[in-house]
Amino acid sequence: MVQENFVGRFAPSPSGPLHFGSLVCALASYLDVKIHGGQWLVRIEDLDPPREISGASQHILNQLEAHGLCWDGQVLYQSHRLQAYAEALTFLTDKHLAYHCQCNRKRISELNGVYDNRCRTRGLDAQNHATRLALHDHIGVVTFEDQIMGHISQNICSAVGDFIIQRRDKLFSYQLAVTVDDAFQGVTRVVRGTDLLDSTPRQIYMQQCLGYKQPSYAHVPIAVTKDGQKLSKQNLAAGLPPDNESLNLWVALDWLKQSPPNYLRVLAPAEIISWATENWDQSKLPATLKVPAPNGF
Repeated sequence: MVQENFVGRFAPSPSGPLHFGSLVCALASYLDVKIHGGQWLVRIEDLDPPREISGASQHILNQLEAHGLCWDGQVLYQSHRLQAYAEALTFLTDKHLAYHCQCNRKRISELNGVYDNRCRTRGLDAQNHATRLALHDHIGVVTFEDQIMGHISQNICSAVGDFIIQRRDKLFSYQLAVTVDDAFQGVTRVVRGTDLLDSTPRQIYMQQCLGYKQPSYAHVPIAVTKDGQKLSKQNLAAGLPPDNESLNLWVALDWLKQSPPNYLRVLAPAEIISWATENWDQSKLPATLKVPAPNGF
């Protein structure tokens, strides 16, 4: 089925090489776009220099290409988009939708992570302060229909409270940058891991504040270790084995419940991707938050 202006994206952070969990998200996103005849974009989320590893961005792009996951257009680097984030921040501040906050991490931790909006009416200036998006009480519950997880609802006021969109060190937050960039790139479908499911209501609210269109969402179960830990760079997940791309893809398709035939294991990545595109069935994905990673990953 071809859908006009169908645009998806994969947005890794350059804090290390791709691991199995990131491969399945990239693969699901790619196949979801291609079965609709759309464009698949790649965005490098390089907004947190202390966490980034030199050379990781290019290594990730090389890994995607080696697995037959070739993107459309130019790669977008968030580090080149600071002016756009600053303009969005100014817009929100001028509309009295954002304010400055001096509360430290210790205080937020004592609130169990749900901010009590203490600084909303204090009129603090920007210097040495974080900036938060104001969630006024009339918002109520944000709801959306996830293409995999079904009906999702969250009261963002009681779940998170006013949340940070620019940190005290003036680095822009993930929530702000991803919202601005999805609109800028014309993204119509976001396929990503369930670890970001709780972020979606915040981004939907910010889209409303900024006057953006809302994409549709599909959250893929995250791959976890035997003890239930998410496969992630922070948890020292192993990078994808090099020179093993065909088997990596076959295992990822099997993990995604796509029933790949055994003969695919020895085909070139491009041939595997071609089969997967023709046979992709998103309805087979389990509507669960996490699934154990296969042995060896």
